[in-house]
Amino acid sequence: MATARLRQLAAYLRPHWRIVTLGMVSLLVANGLGVYIPLLIRDSIDDLREILSFNFNQVLRSVILMFILASIMWGIRMLSRLFIFGIGRDVEFALKQRIFEHLLTLEPAYFATNTSGDLINRATSDVDNIRRLVGFALLSLANTIFAYALTLPVMLSINVRLSLLAVAVYPLMLITVQVFSGKLQEQQLRVQQKLSDLSELIQEDMSGIALIKIYAQEENERRAFAQKNSQLLTANLTLAKTRNFLFPLIEGLSYISLLLLLIFGTSAINQGIISIGDFVALIILVERLVFPTALLGFTITAYQRGEVSVDRVEAIFEAESKIKNTKESQNLSKQKVQGEIKSRHLSYTYPGSNTPALNNINFTIHPGETVAIVGEIGSGKSTLANSLPRLLEIEKGQIFLDGYDITELELEGLREAIAYVPQDSFLFSTTILNNLRYGDPLKEQFEVEYAAKQAQIHEEIINFPQQYETLVGERGITLSGGQRQRTALGRALLMNAPVLILDDALSSVDNKTATQILESLSGEKKKTVIFISHQLSAAAQADRILVMDQGKIVQIGTHATLLNEPGIYQSLWKQHQLEESLSDAI
Repeated sequence: MATARLRQLAAYLRPHWRIVTLGMVSLLVANGLGVYIPLLIRDSIDDLREILSFNFNQVLRSVILMFILASIMWGIRMLSRLFIFGIGRDVEFALKQRIFEHLLTLEPAYFATNTSGDLINRATSDVDNIRRLVGFALLSLANTIFAYALTLPVMLSINVRLSLLAVAVYPLMLITVQVFSGKLQEQQLRVQQKLSDLSELIQEDMSGIALIKIYAQEENERRAFAQKNSQLLTANLTLAKTRNFLFPLIEGLSYISLLLLLIFGTSAINQGIISIGDFVALIILVERLVFPTALLGFTITAYQRGEVSVDRVEAIFEAESKIKNTKESQNLSKQKVQGEIKSRHLSYTYPGSNTPALNNINFTIHPGETVAIVGEIGSGKSTLANSLPRLLEIEKGQIFLDGYDITELELEGLREAIAYVPQDSFLFSTTILNNLRYGDPLKEQFEVEYAAKQAQIHEEIINFPQQYETLVGERGITLSGGQRQRTALGRALLMNAPVLILDDALSSVDNKTATQILESLSGEKKKTVIFISHQLSAAAQADRILVMDQGKIVQIGTHATLLNEPGIYQSLWKQHQLEESLSDAI
């Protein structure tokens, strides 16, 4: 697993290998200068001891040289940080772009099992952790490796015994880090999960704020948020306690090396084993290892965060849409589609369910025909509607458009040929005009207005203060339910697709307006209309009616024919008539 994560990190960095190489070389040069300067100080001190009188000019030359080298080292180190931190930002940008583009390829079923709050958290917080991993952690790890690789050989060349004493505590430090690494990873995963839960609650409450206020549930939502926020706080504090114990411990162990050098180094000077210059150089060189060693703890934490986040982000990329084009997929031009739809033994069962939502359905809808589909709630009407544009994974040989198996057609062409208005009339937080021409932003104003008139929404739009430039708010909150549905219908009509599916898309529209809309649509002989509704007075205007019950089509016929047939439609119509009578009486 760890090897797989490292390979994945390498894949993130591969497109930026030139900048990575430049950053690493800069860091290597900076560390090389960091090792050379203590040796220059050593030589200057030892040279002063050999001179009988103080030579100010020699000291000044040494100081100026060290200042120049230190400035160059600082500049190169800053350059390396810019390179490597910049890579982190580039990786962050590329990952967010990939996540968004990949999510667009997945079928709706994926979003039913993966909450938007969790996905947003992965695309933000987890990607940010990966950015730190390939930026800060990469810089710290490279700096630590270069520091040890260049510093230790020089220390050993000065005195092997003192150098080994100085680094003797480092294996203990690495063991300590290893002991805590598993706990850090587990605690970090818990923090990420609690953060996802909190993000999900925030998004859900913001979307349902009107419902919260209608039912006066503000206090309950406050308590729910406080509970999840408390769980996140507890998880963060637990992680912080572990980190706050580990990092000072690592830093304390690293300073023991300096203490040992002070104890045994002074004795070595007295015995003439090393010079004062050597001793000063060893102190500076050991001091150079303190910061990389202490930073190693933070690097480990960044890695722990990053590897958890890598798994969470890669889980998105591993999810593949089951509904996708193949090499054999055929391109069907919208202009050539006549609109004939056939179903042959269509069956579908939702994952995890044992009861078919659609059970051996057979029907033929002719080009230009308006067909209503009615039935009780849960009879399979919406499932049938979702299956036609392949929003569900349908087996081959069950649904045909103009004789073509829809599973063998390119998705883009199929969905251009079928305009679908679902139950949820989703609108974007922009103007009515932009919502209407969402499918084709280049549509002319007169075309938009014509579609709005067909949807019976034009007259209301021109009465708004800003007319078609009116902002509808988040999810169309400033419009009524009926206005949202008719705007969504206008959006579909503007695409002028040969097949139009309305999945209870006029449930918030009164019967008179719904009937007018259907009459307007039926006037377009070239358009095949499938109208799913509980409004029987509107459905009665259709050329034919399909009656569904428990995933099956149990009746087919015209309104007049079905009224004379004992069955579900007759019962539904009587119930409708009774409701109309009660409404008129009131």
